[in-house]
Amino acid sequence: MNKYTRRSQKENENLILDIGIGVVWTLFFISLGLILAINLRPLYYANIHWFDLDKTSGLSINEIKANYNALIDYCSPLYHGVLKFPSLRTSVSGLSHFEEVKVIFNLFYITFLISTLFLIGVIVWKKKQNKYRYLKVSSITAIVLPIITLIGCSIDFETAFVIFHKIFFRNDDWLFDPYTDPIITLLPEMFFLQCALIIIFVVLVGSLILFLCYRHQKKKNYITPLLKPKMNYYY
Repeated sequence: MNKYTRRSQKENENLILDIGIGVVWTLFFISLGLILAINLRPLYYANIHWFDLDKTSGLSINEIKANYNALIDYCSPLYHGVLKFPSLRTSVSGLSHFEEVKVIFNLFYITFLISTLFLIGVIVWKKKQNKYRYLKVSSITAIVLPIITLIGCSIDFETAFVIFHKIFFRNDDWLFDPYTDPIITLLPEMFFLQCALIIIFVVLVGSLILFLCYRHQKKKNYITPLLKPKMNYYY
């Protein structure tokens, strides 16, 4: 009885560890998706044409691209200096908000780097133990957040957008006045939705890859069990 209890306790501890690894995978996928979304400049260039931003803003397409590129360059962790738009004015509160945005983006870059190094270590460690259940658990763990987010966005993206800003920002500097911060007129709400969908897509694809890797390893070990009699088949 005690032996069974210890075994059950150990399995629960391993499951908690696998879920923890799954959370790290989720952070990795979200960070990767965010980095891809903010650096996918052709997507924004396409939005210029889709929403006729040149007509609504009174700026040329090249001016719009230049101002957007200045913002994205500023948010890069490699950029040091203040934000300066080539042809747009900006308020003190606007600059303050973009400073906060830069900090958040930089945190995601750091998260991506740290999670990458951590997961490389996990992959090597688990491979030596020949334990791959963590891939299935991580796949399930990673898929939960994007499903919740996708449901929320599909029901009411505007409300989800506001909630997101309330969570990540401590003030109302993100409520731009188009007169003092005309950059907001160049950032349509649908563009943010597209970025959110890119992040969700990356997480979903990552979750699928983890599950396929799990299936591959499971099938591989079931096919050749006699060749590896000392291997651990606990999945």
